[in-house]
Amino acid sequence: MSDAITVYWRPGCGFCSGLLRGLERQELSFGRVNVWDDPDGAAFVRSVAGGNETVPTVRVGDVALINPTAREVLRTVAEHAPDDLPDDLDPAELELSRPEKLRQRLFG
Repeated sequence: MSDAITVYWRPGCGFCSGLLRGLERQELSFGRVNVWDDPDGAAFVRSVAGGNETVPTVRVGDVALINPTAREVLRTVAEHAPDDLPDDLDPAELELSRPEKLRQRLFG
């Protein structure tokens, strides 16, 4: 498990389940914090999500991502904690998908 990467989640959250499966499929090592069981974890999420307990939230070093895709997490790991990337990761997996490119064009 990497100390540099933490996924904040809660039971019953479909977005959380999807992200966790995606990261596990890539064999990324990360910690998990259930915000319903960990008041400090919930406080961290609120501190980076505008006062909301939006999950999944992912911390990569000093960077927080709110409701990211697995690909967004991997790109952030590549930039901020490259030693934590899986050895067999295909760099093409980190390219923006079509919906991500559109979202970036529309919202910056």
